[in-house]
Amino acid sequence: QRTNKIAVMVEPLLDTLDWVVITAIGGIVVFFAIQKLRNSGNNGSNASGRTAPPPTRLQNRQRPTYDERNCVEKMKATKKNLIVFYGSQTGTAEEYASRLVKEGKARGFSSMAADLQDYDMEHLAELGSIENSLAIFCMSTYGEGDPTDNAQDFYDQYKTAVETKGLDLSGVHFTVFGLGNKTYEHFNAMGRFVDKSLRALGAQLVYEAGEGDDDANLEEDFVAWKDGLWRSIADDFHLDLSATDVAGVRQYNVEVLDTPDPERVFKGEVATLRSYERQRRPFNQKNPFLATVTVNRDLYKGEDRKCIHVELDISNSAMRYHAGDHVGIYPTNNTELVERLGARLAVNLDTVVALKAVDVDAKKQSPFPCPTSYRTALTHYVDITSHPSTNVLRELAEYTQDAGEKARLLNMASKEGKEEYTSWIVQDCRTVLDVLSDCPSVNIGADHLLELLPRLQCRYYSISSSPKVYPNSVHVTAAVVRYTTRIGRNMAGVTTSWLQSLPVGTKIPVFIRQSTFRLPPDVKTPVIMVGPGTGLAPFRGFIQERHWHKAQGKPVGETVLFFGCQKKALHFMYQEELENFTQDGVLKMFVAFSRDQATKDYVQHHVKREAAVVGDLLEKGAHFYICGDAKHMAHDVQEALVDVLTVDGNRQAAQEKLKQMSTKKRIQLDVWS
Repeated sequence: QRTNKIAVMVEPLLDTLDWVVITAIGGIVVFFAIQKLRNSGNNGSNASGRTAPPPTRLQNRQRPTYDERNCVEKMKATKKNLIVFYGSQTGTAEEYASRLVKEGKARGFSSMAADLQDYDMEHLAELGSIENSLAIFCMSTYGEGDPTDNAQDFYDQYKTAVETKGLDLSGVHFTVFGLGNKTYEHFNAMGRFVDKSLRALGAQLVYEAGEGDDDANLEEDFVAWKDGLWRSIADDFHLDLSATDVAGVRQYNVEVLDTPDPERVFKGEVATLRSYERQRRPFNQKNPFLATVTVNRDLYKGEDRKCIHVELDISNSAMRYHAGDHVGIYPTNNTELVERLGARLAVNLDTVVALKAVDVDAKKQSPFPCPTSYRTALTHYVDITSHPSTNVLRELAEYTQDAGEKARLLNMASKEGKEEYTSWIVQDCRTVLDVLSDCPSVNIGADHLLELLPRLQCRYYSISSSPKVYPNSVHVTAAVVRYTTRIGRNMAGVTTSWLQSLPVGTKIPVFIRQSTFRLPPDVKTPVIMVGPGTGLAPFRGFIQERHWHKAQGKPVGETVLFFGCQKKALHFMYQEELENFTQDGVLKMFVAFSRDQATKDYVQHHVKREAAVVGDLLEKGAHFYICGDAKHMAHDVQEALVDVLTVDGNRQAAQEKLKQMSTKKRIQLDVWS
């Protein structure tokens, strides 16, 4: 009994496992205590002496207590009184909105930019409840007078509101700047729509609506309008006009990541991290599909010009398209240009950074997906080949040491220097790299330059195939853009030169955008197509589709093509395919070779020459299509069509008939400038 008792007394209270657990817990407590002491001792600096990263957006902001779809509630919560809405397709209107926000802040407004698709726009009626409030609209017009994708809902809603008098905007002060191109029939249609609609609903226009013409000098038009705007409203809105210089004012702070997690760094994705590694449907502009290049070949013979035919495999994407739709392609900037720009900026291109908005309430917290490397940003996210705008030149001047170079940059950024800007920048086709090379004393940081440059936009191409024949493949027909500027520098189109270089097997980000450029629903309806050069692209899809219907035993209406190119021996793209369609009785074709004879011969000449054929088919209800150059060809073809429709010299009646055809969608255009 004694032995047993002693044994019980000396038996350990804790076994080996218990001691292991206690030791582990103690170690964790000590670790966190040491970390807390280190953090308090550093006063916000880490061991390397660098300032600790600022709080993330989620740390800075509580979850909003207001309706984030209500722009006025957000303005009140964040103490804003100027909101700049934008309807943008290629990024220019968005860039202009950003510039107005920046200048507005410098002059006394508390301002914010707003993507139209982010807000329920009936709440605009509440704007008058904010003292000294103003709404500015920067509106691009897309296609044949259509709204941009992000402005479609706004357009539909306000069109209905005007018709039904369903919205009262009295108390709302606004103005609008429209972005358009005078080569298109419906020039600045969206800017004019906003101006007319808001005034019809009771809003007050505080400054005349501006209209920019991209066929002339859009930048000059915008600068003149905005400068006039600030002067005109200065008294009513208590603005400080002495604050004329906003150069050097940052909209984003930069954070350098010394040891970034590779899994958390963007590598070119459009919006969602690692979306190229983990592809998930549905695929769209913000979530493109990585399509495989299966064919990449030249369509032209000879070395003078290049045109490529590219086939993209969209199997397993669940993307569907119609003949006449567009494919959006996200391009990549030229690697050599990126390297040269990195060298000029004296930056390690593999450094990973995050640009974060100074305004923690801004909807757009980064100018592009972050964190990412300088190399990725310059390759995938910013446009490094377009003409730098006047505000970029003004910012560059702030970092210029040489007095002569600085004076030149400031002059070109001013109203007085617009002729020099047009000559030295626009006509000489200078890029930001050219400006930095020609002004060697400019010493701007890479992060600030990234903030200033516009986003690299996707490019749209008319799909040159029919889903009836190629359900899992999208075909692209594109002329490769290459030229030498008047100062002797070689330039290349960002997307076409990149596409041309891609080997078969390469995956590229794409998506489908629906178009209104459609074949008539009844395959028995005759169609007349006019498409010189790459304007043939959608018509190749149209013809393939008509041929497919004929092969199914369906009666197909007459299909007439007017095609044109410079030289038959070199530039007659898809010649064998088109001639086979002709032999099969599907197609009647008229071809203009403009350089094969002394007198230039164009498609519009053939339209007039074949007036009997064209007129007869139009009388039978034919649909008429034009694709290609908007500035000259499309206009000339429509004039030729008026000639065909003119009876007894009455051109006015012919023009009226043309308008009626357009209203009924019997004449459709897919044109570009």
